[in-house]
Amino acid sequence: LGWSDRFYDDYEVLTMLIARRWLSALVAVSLFATIAGCRNTAVPKTAEEYAAAVTIHRDAWGVPHIFGPTDESVVFGYMYAQAEDNFWQVEDSMIQSLGRAAEVNGEAALADDLLNRALEIVPLAKAEWERTDPEIQGLCRAAVAGLNFYLASHPEVTPRLIREFEPWHLLAFSRFATYQQFIFGRARINRAERAAAVRRLDSPAGVEPSAAASFEPDASDLVVPSAGSNMWAVSPSRSESGHALLFINPHQPYFGPGQWYEGHLDSEQGLRFSGAGFFGSPIPTIGHNQFLGWSHTVNEPDVIDVYRETFDKPEDSTAYRYGDGHRQAKVWSEPVAVKTDAGVEVRDYQLRRTHHGAIVGERDGQALAVRMAMFEEGGQIATRLAMARARNLGEFQAAMATLATPMFNTLYADVEGHIWYLYNGAVPRRSTAYDWSQPVDGADPGTEWQGYHALEELPQILDPPAGYLQNCNATPFLATAAPGNPDPTKYPPYMAPEADNPRSRISRRILESEDKFSFEKWQTYAFDTRVIEAEVWVPQLREAIDDLRAREPKRAGALAAPLALLEGWDHVATVDSTPMTLFFSWREIMIQQRNDDLIDSFERALVSLEASHGAWEVAWGEINRLQRSHSGGQEGFDDDQPSLAVAGGPGPLGIVFNFYTRTQGGSTRRYGVAGHSFVSVVEFAEPLQARSLLVFGESADKSSPHYFDQAELFAAQKFKPAWWTREEVLAGAERSYHPGSG
Repeated sequence: LGWSDRFYDDYEVLTMLIARRWLSALVAVSLFATIAGCRNTAVPKTAEEYAAAVTIHRDAWGVPHIFGPTDESVVFGYMYAQAEDNFWQVEDSMIQSLGRAAEVNGEAALADDLLNRALEIVPLAKAEWERTDPEIQGLCRAAVAGLNFYLASHPEVTPRLIREFEPWHLLAFSRFATYQQFIFGRARINRAERAAAVRRLDSPAGVEPSAAASFEPDASDLVVPSAGSNMWAVSPSRSESGHALLFINPHQPYFGPGQWYEGHLDSEQGLRFSGAGFFGSPIPTIGHNQFLGWSHTVNEPDVIDVYRETFDKPEDSTAYRYGDGHRQAKVWSEPVAVKTDAGVEVRDYQLRRTHHGAIVGERDGQALAVRMAMFEEGGQIATRLAMARARNLGEFQAAMATLATPMFNTLYADVEGHIWYLYNGAVPRRSTAYDWSQPVDGADPGTEWQGYHALEELPQILDPPAGYLQNCNATPFLATAAPGNPDPTKYPPYMAPEADNPRSRISRRILESEDKFSFEKWQTYAFDTRVIEAEVWVPQLREAIDDLRAREPKRAGALAAPLALLEGWDHVATVDSTPMTLFFSWREIMIQQRNDDLIDSFERALVSLEASHGAWEVAWGEINRLQRSHSGGQEGFDDDQPSLAVAGGPGPLGIVFNFYTRTQGGSTRRYGVAGHSFVSVVEFAEPLQARSLLVFGESADKSSPHYFDQAELFAAQKFKPAWWTREEVLAGAERSYHPGSG
């Protein structure tokens, strides 16, 4: 074989032979090792060289397994694969990250664009790029080269806005995805207050009505409860195989920039990682390598503060009070392009910031500035890369110790048998003399931060005696069985304010129910549909109806049949279950309408079901459905189009299999919009075993066989294989090609 000029062609031939089992295992391993050594000699740099060096192996579910000689090459291939499967979402995520969504979507996106500009996400990304380590710069260049090469090789694809991606765009996306999507909402500054802080310079009215209106809450925001996530791990002592087990289960929206994409990177240089990330992320952000794996759930460390800034000098509108004097605010004009019926128009807005941060609201005549932990420093991509490359617990902890990832509970397991939980956060040190849950006086120097708490000062648990760890967006002080939990009295009150929740309660029950878990049983529990809150609320309803019977026997009698249905229920959600429908409808009214009257809310649930479905006895699968809409959710849902019945339900009911739904566009059925999105289970044996699932499928192209193929497994509460070793990837590959060639 001519290893130099013909290397990659011969590599493809070899992989085909291995896949078809035409070579013995010994010969295959020998030749593979020889070729692997040769691969390292080629260091691609141009897009064409990257494309020639990279092979994308698509498995039976369309998941891309990216093989290449260098870390840069597999990142190139991973971004190219993302663009193949959902370029619309990749570009849309970048458009939002750059604060240019109104240029494409008009007034509806203006408020978020103005927030993005006030936070200065783009200037911060550009500044971070200039100081970024050359290795990370190289990876970012390779990543956007993959996107640009996709556009160059697919002239039929017309971007809506971005004709050429730039490396610093990835740094903007990392800020947008973490801060604007996850953290800023904790400031609790409503849209009207945000609108009041904006001044339009080219309009006599200051804030034009259209901009103010765009700050009003969307009614759909009130329909779906706040989603969460689940994650579990057990140590070898609790596993039938004697190896640690990990359950990865983030609950994210099914549409928009927070949706997951699965991929597997396999670099000869060392970056070998499989898992999922958001569209636009250069590497997966949760998953596993050959040594270890992790998942995240959203937590609530106090990583954002709101400062009341006092501008009290009429002769100087930029002066704000601080200590015994004043400081000068930064004031600038920001042009924002907005799509209108007449075309794109550019509007000028005045924005301000103090030394605390951007002024993003106004309340009771005072400006509100926000400060977010590690927002200006950045460094998330470098941290994520170090986490993915880590080979043991020490290296993984060192990666997280940078605090560049400013939040997210983290649950870890590895081949050595360690399991570790960290209540992660870049938590500022603060004086406990202030109520940090409310805006503080920006003029008081005592409110300044005093650095950050180090990693070892955060709540965490390593290898607990009970042999299990879990977190489902709840308190870190109940992550395992006593006495293995951290002592809450050792942490400041702003550190970890969460309480317990029903998903954590059902998780602890499951993890304490088995002496040892088989990998098969572990997979079954990942889709568990027991409803723990039924144990709490059905007895209370019985008591309330008993009390009612003495006062209003006729009214109580009308509730006897539906009460009997609930009392005869085994508290397990299935697609055939009618009590699940009734219980959900009752609890939804209580939660969404804040109706604490057990009888009234129960009666309202019965009336609602009869009005929408003609009877209050409705099978859960009849109303609880899965249907795929456009990547951005614009197309809505349609009762006349195909959909699947799903047994899962919303997290507040205390169910592991999370599935949040809503009606839309006049539909009577409810369709999934968030919940179990990427689900994965891993056994850290030798060889490593993994199973995974996306809610819909890998591709957003309706004509692709992978548009909705995983949805049937999702509805059936089953996993697909997640091939990891090179041998099983090559054996299972249905299509192998270089970027640009297939």
